[in-house]
Amino acid sequence: MQTIGLVGGMSWESSAAYYEALNRGVEESLGGLHSARSVLASVDFAEVTALQEAEDWDGVAEVLRAAAVSVERAGADFLMLCTTTFHRVAEQVSDAVDIPLLHLGDVVAQACKAQDVETVALLGTKFAMSRTFFTDRIASHGLEVLVPEPERHDEMNRIIYDELVHGKVIDASRKNVVALIDELWDAGAGGVILGCSELELLVRQADSDLPVFGCTSLHVAAALDRALA
Repeated sequence: MQTIGLVGGMSWESSAAYYEALNRGVEESLGGLHSARSVLASVDFAEVTALQEAEDWDGVAEVLRAAAVSVERAGADFLMLCTTTFHRVAEQVSDAVDIPLLHLGDVVAQACKAQDVETVALLGTKFAMSRTFFTDRIASHGLEVLVPEPERHDEMNRIIYDELVHGKVIDASRKNVVALIDELWDAGAGGVILGCSELELLVRQADSDLPVFGCTSLHVAAALDRALA
């Protein structure tokens, strides 16, 4: 079994979901008392969020590079960033280590293509939806990516940062997000990407008639495939 390197803390709720899913996946695959070999470096979410809001991406990259290097030195065979938004500096982080980075955008795009989805909607933080670093990575695989209209971005941010990162799963917010998914379906989306780990706490496949692509679930599945190959 390869050792999985995790850079987390963005948020800790997201990282906890990664850790649990990786270990459950290994247990289901190998049985008995098996669990995932992993190394986790968890950063301070408040620190990197403040740097993000100040548009200090060199500062963000410095924090995440240091975390990645520590994970590599601890024996990881490959690296995962347990976040969507901070994939903004994925290349800088990858360049700082000699182990491969399992890029979330590539994993999600491959899952969409496997289900013959050609146009997919992205839901996530305001930053992830309003910038192109993640949508461009997905589009590089030949997919068209839709995002909600700008006036809907603040509501998504509120749900993520005021509720989900604190473990609050509120039914009214679920209804709002599902309604937004229906709007994106009407706009031509053939599937929807839950482009923020915490959104998987709120929306399930049973909530939508569109294929739902959960970033955390897909990232974990790809990591398990690599670690157990």
